[in-house]
Amino acid sequence: MTSIEEQGIVVTGAAGGIGRALAKRLIAEGARVVVNDLNPAATEATAAELGAFAVAGDAASESGVKALIEASRAHLGHIDAWFGNAGVVQGEDIDSSEADWATSWQVNTMAHVRAARLLVPDWLERGGGRFVMTVSAAGLLTALDAAPYSVTKHGAIAFAEWLSATYRHRGIVVQAICPQAVQTNLLPTGPLASILGGDGALTPDEVAEATWQAVQDDRFLILPHPPVGDYYRARATDTDRWLKGMNKLQRGLEQAKEAL
Repeated sequence: MTSIEEQGIVVTGAAGGIGRALAKRLIAEGARVVVNDLNPAATEATAAELGAFAVAGDAASESGVKALIEASRAHLGHIDAWFGNAGVVQGEDIDSSEADWATSWQVNTMAHVRAARLLVPDWLERGGGRFVMTVSAAGLLTALDAAPYSVTKHGAIAFAEWLSATYRHRGIVVQAICPQAVQTNLLPTGPLASILGGDGALTPDEVAEATWQAVQDDRFLILPHPPVGDYYRARATDTDRWLKGMNKLQRGLEQAKEAL
């Protein structure tokens, strides 16, 4: 069993949803946790409720993540683990704006790159660290009606794979949380909700528990919805058949929208 008692951990996107649940679960195991989110009031409230330390700010920008890491190190002494949970869903189809693509890229992909750039050198000197990314099943499969989200989450899983392949022999554990539907404010409504919810919409606490169990054996893919693993294997084994199946879902989604 992996013990994180007294470890210094940072959780981004932690004022609610999965991030808050992760912070709560880690604190329950004895970790010293810094919670981060854009909204200062919500971040402070979460920290006060959970017994964490609040550092509000933009964890995606170069200056923002630098400030977050500096403040976290000042409070914790050092950072043993980083849970990069902040994410956005902006834009839908091929007509998604340049701004939607840019924001999605910065938050869903580059936030992880920028954090790792600052964390990895220290971990290499200290002999290890843990980098956990909330990626979503969209990063392994695809997300209908969410082109920027799907593409940038694919970028996130690609970076996680590279990071693990490059540094795992030097003590750096990389993990990617890939849930499907979760009961947060990012959960779609309408016809798409019924498609995503086919395997059940988990609570954030259930995702946090699945993550904690995966921390125990350092597995790379954390799949709170086990069927996602089957879909991922089907995608790799027979990509054309899988794409036909996804296109069938897309046609059903369009028909459902037309019926509204």
